[in-house]
Amino acid sequence: MKKKIAALLAGALCLTALAACGGNNQNQAADNGGASDDAAKTITVGASPTPHAEILKAAKDVLAEAGYTLEVVEFTDYVTPNTALVEGDLDANYFQHIPYLNNFNKENNGDLVPAIEMHYEPFGIYPGKTATLDEVADGATIAVPNDGSNETRALLLLQDAGLIKLKDGIDPTSDATKLDIVENPKNLDIQEIAAEQLPRSLQDVDLAVINGNYALQADLNAKEDSLITENPEYAQVYVNVIACRSGDEDSEKMQALAEALQSDTVKQFIEETYKGAVVATY
Repeated sequence: MKKKIAALLAGALCLTALAACGGNNQNQAADNGGASDDAAKTITVGASPTPHAEILKAAKDVLAEAGYTLEVVEFTDYVTPNTALVEGDLDANYFQHIPYLNNFNKENNGDLVPAIEMHYEPFGIYPGKTATLDEVADGATIAVPNDGSNETRALLLLQDAGLIKLKDGIDPTSDATKLDIVENPKNLDIQEIAAEQLPRSLQDVDLAVINGNYALQADLNAKEDSLITENPEYAQVYVNVIACRSGDEDSEKMQALAEALQSDTVKQFIEETYKGAVVATY
């Protein structure tokens, strides 16, 4: 009799253990399913801190209403966000204009594509050791960004300001350098500097042509603080975009992101926050 009771108890313990194991497996499956659902409803976007990350954060509530969680990863340079997107660490990024994106693809055999057109940031020429364009002396130093598309943009602005003349055929879609200057009547010393370093260079140069986002990060506003800004007709060539991997541009995530970022809420945020230093294009 005692043997039968012992056998029954052993069997009951086995059943309890099996049930516990089965319960754990079910819970684990549920957890995995939950994680999968979370990933499907999370949009991870790499961005420059200003204005791109700020604009994205302004869209968070709109995305939440659509059932999506927005994660913003901030980058302080122009190279890493594209590399991270190519490697699959991001769903999208938001920091660059189309000419820069095209140049990245060309140089890196990439397949990133513009998914959402958002805004442009007017380039400006900012005073350093020299206060006005009229005071620019012979041999003055002028800092410009050293990457292809943005250097072109800077040189075109210097040409518009009457300081240099570029060879024929240079337009906003070109990749120009200071070697394309054909007239430099004041013998200006054009210094090519990494874009993120330009605001810090102001104390050492006479003038600097600074990208809109890096100007904003340094509390400079192109509309209020620059000596001259670029022509809006070609500034729009440099529209900043949400970029993604080819094939993802029509995904549900990108459609949700587009709807949120191009909402009246975000457009109002851009207009009220940047006061002309960031111009929405939608």
